[in-house]
Amino acid sequence: MNGNGSRYKAVLFDLDGTLVDSAPDLIAAMDRLRAELGEPPCVADAVRRVVSRGGRAMLRAAFPEADEARIEILLPRFLEIYSQHLAAATRPYDGVTELLAALEAGGLRWGIVTNKAGWLARPLLERLGLAGRCAALVAGDCLPVRKPDPAPVRHACALAGLDPGDCLFVGDDRRDIEAGHGAGTVTVAAAWGYLDGEDPADWGADHVLARPADLLGLLGTDR
Repeated sequence: MNGNGSRYKAVLFDLDGTLVDSAPDLIAAMDRLRAELGEPPCVADAVRRVVSRGGRAMLRAAFPEADEARIEILLPRFLEIYSQHLAAATRPYDGVTELLAALEAGGLRWGIVTNKAGWLARPLLERLGLAGRCAALVAGDCLPVRKPDPAPVRHACALAGLDPGDCLFVGDDRRDIEAGHGAGTVTVAAAWGYLDGEDPADWGADHVLARPADLLGLLGTDR
């Protein structure tokens, strides 16, 4: 790591679909919302694939007949339901726990840049035991803009006291790669994430990795 040869000083991650698999709790919240409205369960796969695109995209997938006005009406209730059970089944992806421990042991900082609102992201990280270990958390309501704008990534680097060129930014959505490139970080596409049906090789990332554990090889060999 940093003391053992890596040229990087920190790794920034997207949250949903990159560090954690939150789809089970989001789908469950969507099913509770649909039940309240007298509707059957949603098409889970349709919702899962767009988790990284946020609440509105998930609602459009679960309510394909709804216009944008109805989506806006449904969004607050969906998020309220989700907030009550946001860590029931959400877990870090396989290999993430070991990855974060290895980063810390090697002297690298890590942080999170997410479009998820802070009032949801912070309690989720607390319940997963990650909040106190995170060098920077930039949530979707921290700044006037969100990814793919590079400002949140730059802000995370500033909070961690780092130059973007010393950081990797890892994400499972094209917007993550665009934000990382714009901020000046090295970008990594997380092919284990939700991907919204896209091929991450098409996003122009500096690296595409199949598993969280592969990041350690990149950090150890990309000098």
